[in-house]
Amino acid sequence: MYARSTTVHAHPESIDAGVAHIRDEVMPMCLETEGCIGLSMLVDRMSGRCIITTAWQDEAAMRASEDRLRPVREHAAEILGGRPQVDEWEIAVLHRDHSSAPGACVRATWLRTDLPGTNRVVEIYRMGLLPEIQEFDGFCSASLMVDRTSGYAVSSVTFDSRDAMVRNRDAAVALRERASSETGSEVVEVGEFELALAHLRVPEMA
Repeated sequence: MYARSTTVHAHPESIDAGVAHIRDEVMPMCLETEGCIGLSMLVDRMSGRCIITTAWQDEAAMRASEDRLRPVREHAAEILGGRPQVDEWEIAVLHRDHSSAPGACVRATWLRTDLPGTNRVVEIYRMGLLPEIQEFDGFCSASLMVDRTSGYAVSSVTFDSRDAMVRNRDAAVALRERASSETGSEVVEVGEFELALAHLRVPEMA
């Protein structure tokens, strides 16, 4: 399975209007597109950073959707007040303990490794890290997406609430340090977000 993420550094005062537009206009159109299996939206209201991600059954479906959805994406970015940055990913790991509810939050960690190391990152995440992540208080779900052409990867861990996410910060730091050492990867960035929209039909891939 594959995913396309669109990152927009929005004007904070435009975020609510952007969320409403994506919920009411963009999401229905995406979900009606052949091969689309979900949409989510992460929001950091302090920085204005918003990440809208669509999930696809396969790479061919994702590619086939581009012409139809490009103007939709650009219009949504205009409403948010920023320019879209688009990235495409392979969904390598997905484990869901239970579906998210209102108030859920996500910690995203971006990694960079050399290209031959990508498979090692996936295997260590699946076999070594995920069993510990799912023991975090308030754990809801976790995923790992990779770009095998660049060596970038992003882990997203969803928690039932912001309080639960905050309580696990120290444990998450220790786990990231261990993961970086074991995989030979570099942690590029860590972000914490409100899960503003989550309509996903992506099957388990742990």
